[in-house]
Amino acid sequence: MLIRNQHPDYRRPLEPIDAETLGVEAAEAVERFLSHRPNHKPTPLRSLPALAADLGLGAIHLKDEGYRLGLGSFKALGGAYAVIRLVLEAAESQLGRPVGMAELHSPEVAKISAAMTFGCATDGNHGRSVAQGAQLVGASSVIFVHGGVSDARVAAIARYGAEMVRVAGTYDDSVAEAARVCAENGWTVVSDTSWPGYERIPGLVMQGYTAIMREALEKLPAPPTHVFVQAGVGGIAAAAAAYLSSRFGENRPTFVVVDPARAACIFETARTGHPVKLQHGEPTVMAMLECYEPSPLAWRILSRVTDAFMTVEDETAIEIMNRLARPLGHDPVVVAGESGGAGMAGLLTAARDPEMRAAIGLDAQSRVLLVVTEGATDPDRYRELVGLPPADLISSGD
Repeated sequence: MLIRNQHPDYRRPLEPIDAETLGVEAAEAVERFLSHRPNHKPTPLRSLPALAADLGLGAIHLKDEGYRLGLGSFKALGGAYAVIRLVLEAAESQLGRPVGMAELHSPEVAKISAAMTFGCATDGNHGRSVAQGAQLVGASSVIFVHGGVSDARVAAIARYGAEMVRVAGTYDDSVAEAARVCAENGWTVVSDTSWPGYERIPGLVMQGYTAIMREALEKLPAPPTHVFVQAGVGGIAAAAAAYLSSRFGENRPTFVVVDPARAACIFETARTGHPVKLQHGEPTVMAMLECYEPSPLAWRILSRVTDAFMTVEDETAIEIMNRLARPLGHDPVVVAGESGGAGMAGLLTAARDPEMRAAIGLDAQSRVLLVVTEGATDPDRYRELVGLPPADLISSGD
């Protein structure tokens, strides 16, 4: 299902704070920050000419975030970035002077970070990033996960020294519990979703994500005409859309936000015109996107700079995983986790439907940019759905 944006704020300028947080200058600052990370390098940009021809499109490019900072997910850009920024700010406050990345592991800063604890709720990837960031600076982390998070993903987070807390219910229940426990203990919540009075830290998390679009545009042979990005609470989609709006203004590409049909909180928010909290239903295979309430900060942005919202079925997400593992022609192999190819599932759904194609102007000249947001972060689940071990595909495809 696809709907055009009918919100009264559609095409209005971003709020000044959002334009500042997620604009071109902010993305350049993120790059300078990332340059101090020892394992940082831009993730691959893949071209899929055979698939583009098969779908009657001019070009398809994928930004492959499965290679991001050793975590296998775009979330590596957000939580860890926010944690390190917050440590440096705490050091500046306590030391009474500017503190840069070069001093992150100095004795003065290390003493400050060792006294800090960071907490968050996660479906898996965001928690890994927060835990990694805390480990990098010598801080502590406590990560809250709901019942739907696999044991493999819990173990992947705990590997970074995090204390793990299981919470009954959904992702949104774990968000509430993380906020409550952190407040009781004086810990810092590093959430990728916002709530009233809590926007700055989610804004920092989203700021980290702007690196994805900045890197992609440096490598693309021509600017995209269409961008499809998946949404959970909306953070990466809002970051991408805001950056593109800042970069291109009125000439920005058509931006489409993609939700799982079984957890379509952004889509339903767009349809009703205000934030909607959904009832928990049948789980979606796109586990990293299984969110039932949008981030108000993300929605404030998406309501202005998103052109269309759509949903995709679980079967299409699994089809995309398999298509990328067994590509057409000489297209490269891409390992996409269950949620990683959701944006491409949106493209496939729209490209197959004449009415959807017409609604968003997809044609033989369209140049589409997609983000594979995660690799096989749960290898056993990937093998179950694709029938191939991801390690074999990575070695053959990269």
